[in-house]
Amino acid sequence: MGLNSLVGSTAIVAALVSVGAEASATEIDTAIVFAVDVSGSVDPATAELQREGHAAAISSQAVLSAIARTHAGCIAITYVEWSSYGQMRSVLPWTNVCGPEDAQAVASAISEGGDRGFGCEAMCQTSISFAIDMSVTLLGSYAGKASNKIIDISANGINNDGLPVEESRLRAIAAGCTINAIALPEIRLGVRNDLTSYFADNVIGGPNAFVMPLTSPSLYTSALRQKLVKEISLAEPTGAVGSVALLAMPETR
Repeated sequence: MGLNSLVGSTAIVAALVSVGAEASATEIDTAIVFAVDVSGSVDPATAELQREGHAAAISSQAVLSAIARTHAGCIAITYVEWSSYGQMRSVLPWTNVCGPEDAQAVASAISEGGDRGFGCEAMCQTSISFAIDMSVTLLGSYAGKASNKIIDISANGINNDGLPVEESRLRAIAAGCTINAIALPEIRLGVRNDLTSYFADNVIGGPNAFVMPLTSPSLYTSALRQKLVKEISLAEPTGAVGSVALLAMPETR
């Protein structure tokens, strides 16, 4: 399916830590794991939406302005793709983004290296629990110090493989992480299912946690941009653990 199949927790941890050490050791406001769903339900159009949406959002002026307003003037990000339990691939190791040149380099790496939606050779399930657990590992491997640790889940389905997602959410919260999510519209047998409530009830958690709903795939990039601005602007978490805030839909302009 195009992902590195990592069987066994020791191998998974070692592999993820090995790809997570390129960012320089520094104190920043926010470290973000972009954890992107590339399971069997992600077709080429959805893969492009996620890949190019993240590339466009991180290099947008709105996000760059939010980064510039932080105490350190930098954030750290890593971009990984996941599907079933044990299947995760690093597209971008930990990288500090401190201005337009950094952001453009990150955007290019995501755009060039991200999933194309053709790599699923077998039945690729959706293990959000695995994505959360491995994101906690990645945040633990970050060489610097981040006051705000964010796991950004982008997915178009519910957790149907691996451990119960509620258990992984609790472990992430206990580790001081916030899990946010963006819910891609899911279509099964021609019927669209709204994943927003599922993500709000079962996936997100931690200080200032929220889920970004989508009524149309065309809003994905603008929604992701708004999501990142909010996350970066909340560098000093004040919300209650496990709090939920649903953002209003972004304007299309």
